[in-house]
Amino acid sequence: MRTIWAWLAMVFSLSAAEPAKKPNILFIPIDDLNHWVGFLGRNNQTKTPNIDRLAKMGVAFSQAYCTAPSCNPSRASLMSGLRPSTTGCYENSQNWRPGISEDKLLNSHLAKHGYLTFGAGKLYHGAGDRGGHFDDYFPGKGGALKLHPSAKDDGVGGIKFAPLAVTDEDMPDHAVVSWCVEKMTRKHDKPWFISAGLVKPHMPWNVPKKWFDLFPLEQIQLPPHIEGDLGDVPSAGVKIARPSGDHAAMLKSGRWKEAVQAYLATIAYCDYEVGRLIEAWEKSPEKDNTIICLWSDHGWSLGEKEHWRKFALWEEPTRTVFIWKAPGFTQPGGLCARPVDYASIYPTLCALTGIPAPAHLEGADISPLLRDPKAEWKLPAVTTWLKGNHAVRSEDWRYIRYADGSEELYQNSADPYEHVNLAGKPELSAKKAELAKFIPKADAADLPRGKGGEGEDDGGAASPAKKGKGKGKKKAA
Repeated sequence: MRTIWAWLAMVFSLSAAEPAKKPNILFIPIDDLNHWVGFLGRNNQTKTPNIDRLAKMGVAFSQAYCTAPSCNPSRASLMSGLRPSTTGCYENSQNWRPGISEDKLLNSHLAKHGYLTFGAGKLYHGAGDRGGHFDDYFPGKGGALKLHPSAKDDGVGGIKFAPLAVTDEDMPDHAVVSWCVEKMTRKHDKPWFISAGLVKPHMPWNVPKKWFDLFPLEQIQLPPHIEGDLGDVPSAGVKIARPSGDHAAMLKSGRWKEAVQAYLATIAYCDYEVGRLIEAWEKSPEKDNTIICLWSDHGWSLGEKEHWRKFALWEEPTRTVFIWKAPGFTQPGGLCARPVDYASIYPTLCALTGIPAPAHLEGADISPLLRDPKAEWKLPAVTTWLKGNHAVRSEDWRYIRYADGSEELYQNSADPYEHVNLAGKPELSAKKAELAKFIPKADAADLPRGKGGEGEDDGGAASPAKKGKGKGKKKAA
């Protein structure tokens, strides 16, 4: 009898000594989604019930910023933990690989520490660009997407939008989510990292017409804007904004509201796909041992400051949606107003999973804010656009310094849409100096253009064939 009890004691002792399984990671990268989500309140027209529901489950950040307002440098920075000023990857047309060793990437680091790594859709910049180690990767697929008969055309100049005559199931993002759901529900013998890279709401803003119907055109409100908003912006900022391009074309067309409608429709479709991921996670046997991190690579402007697209250092192109749910760290309903940028994601995942953070990381671990969203936080968010141009965002201020030394300064609590540049006020010189301390001390040389970099509006967002005509159809990646 004593032998049996001794044996049982040994079994229980060994069982107790077994290390707990590391948490799984559901990574949800979204392309070109700014802060037009319901819980952030920036735009009261948006419909994002699933993203809002996820935000209530964990901790959401009301002041989250990209490290670069463009797909390629943002994603290369986020996944490497290195800032654009360190790697020299500043824009979409560059090849990020010469500046970043692939064994340093987040997914490679997780794989080294026992994780299965699965990816689908857009994680790095180009469609199907795997980047680093993956055990399996689904680049996405899709048939020809036809414009709906009600579409006037495919948009205004380079701003592409129109409803589609297809179903949700025909959309490339739907296949990406289905693949990730299958991986999530399968039994694995190791912890997993699943990245479900959603392309929408990247342009073209083409989704099934039912999503457009949620936003009647006669009810669309334009974003807050004032004529001549660039009058106090230095020439370097005006050059970046290019008001004589997209904005002038949109004003001439008289279709500004249609573009806003299309962006809102595409966000609503994206939210639907996020909902499918959340539903699968809720049904998963690994629900209670899975970290969820949802982010968008940068923001987007729709005429604020006479600017369209990303590619600028103001609030709209740089501020994004950012949500965490982490077992043992987050509590439901957390909303953090501390400014953070995406260099934080890599070190934070290391902290949450208990794996060592590599020495090369330049961002801050924000797990203390996941435990207590009101914890003290002294670091601002830093964003870089092209070589030598940087923005520093504290809780209350945005400071921009361009490569030529010209400046912008905004007090966002009093001026949330950054209409009044305060940089020339002598009494604010100390504030500028305080924020300027966080600007990178050096700017790496530009990386070469080529493989690994793609065009301005790429990333698997292929344009559909017009009105269902057979010639010239393109497949969405």
